[in-house]
Amino acid sequence: MSLAIDLSFMLYTVHELTQYVKDRLQNDSALSGISVRGEMSNFTHHTSGHMYFTLKDERSQLNCVMFRGANQKLKFTPETGLGVICMGDITVYEKRGVYQLMVWDMQPDGIGALYKAFEQLKARLDERGFFDDAHKKPLPQFPETIGVVTSRTGAVLHDILNVIRRRFPAVRIVLAPTRVQGDGAASEIAHAIRQMNRLSLSAVPGTDGIDVMIVARGGGSIEELWAFNEIEVAEAVYESEIPIISAVGHETDVTICDFVSDVRAPTPSAAAEIAVPDREQLRQQIAELVARLVYAMKMAIGARRGQVSRLERGVVHPRDRINQLRQYTDELTRQMHTAVAHRLELCKKDLSMLEATLHALSPLNHLQRGYSIVQRVPDHAIVNAIADVSRDDELQILVTDGKIECQVRRVKEGWDHE
Repeated sequence: MSLAIDLSFMLYTVHELTQYVKDRLQNDSALSGISVRGEMSNFTHHTSGHMYFTLKDERSQLNCVMFRGANQKLKFTPETGLGVICMGDITVYEKRGVYQLMVWDMQPDGIGALYKAFEQLKARLDERGFFDDAHKKPLPQFPETIGVVTSRTGAVLHDILNVIRRRFPAVRIVLAPTRVQGDGAASEIAHAIRQMNRLSLSAVPGTDGIDVMIVARGGGSIEELWAFNEIEVAEAVYESEIPIISAVGHETDVTICDFVSDVRAPTPSAAAEIAVPDREQLRQQIAELVARLVYAMKMAIGARRGQVSRLERGVVHPRDRINQLRQYTDELTRQMHTAVAHRLELCKKDLSMLEATLHALSPLNHLQRGYSIVQRVPDHAIVNAIADVSRDDELQILVTDGKIECQVRRVKEGWDHE
């Protein structure tokens, strides 16, 4: 008898089936971006930086993984036995064929609602421009009056006063005591901030108002710091004309007041250091500036002295200068005489050439060779042809040594040798 296997149904490999289940789970929108509450167990923080743990309740358990990139943003340290709310997506780890929650955010159970309210208010105020850098006011470099909004009791006020008195004791401090936690604390803080602004605006003419304000309290849980996450405090800080330094909680604590304020300090003591300069450092800086100024003045004076020395070496006595000018005048006179003599010599040569040319062209020169000039009297017109004269006309003939006066007896055309 042979064993027959019915292959009419769907046949998968293990990997194919696992892949199919993975696709169905990860493509189910109901299993994406979910929040799961439970207790952590079997927590392991791997050397790779990834976190592996099991989330369980009284009836079931769920494998979870939180990769390094996500868990680095946590504000607390997870541990076995801690109740948490995990946000993430359902995935399948194919190698083991198990489904798991891939966590991308986690909060301790019991304060998740506060975190959510914090993020929602933060987003709403960000949209309204409460956090814009353009709204931030610069702090004064040398404040004369500092307002402090905090509890009258406790170490915060003591720390602020100690730091300010040590660094810059001349400053005046105005305290607006308020509750910093519990019901009604937010209203008191907002009222104190507005009162500080009214006090500054109503300052007596000729006196300064409040130059900078510190809003502070010590560290605590999110519930204890919640008054500084209320919208009325955020609005009072945003509307303040006085620059505000927020120093709420420890360095790892973050509140809405920190985002809205002009400057955020990690601690109340740090806020006091930010608010006032260090007197000793100022003295040292002034001493250094004085030394640099003295050095610069010495260098400038030395440079001017050098210039004066060089000028003194180059100065000529007026008598020497006059003698040099006299000598220069004599030299110019000699050059002028030489130039004039040379010019006269050239003119003489030109005149001689003109004289020779004139002599060659002169009618008197032709008279020397036996020619004469005949002029009619009395108009002295030159007689060139027989047509220029008539019988009995008076003539004068110019020869080399004088003139001959005569009268025309007869006019005859042509030449003959009689």
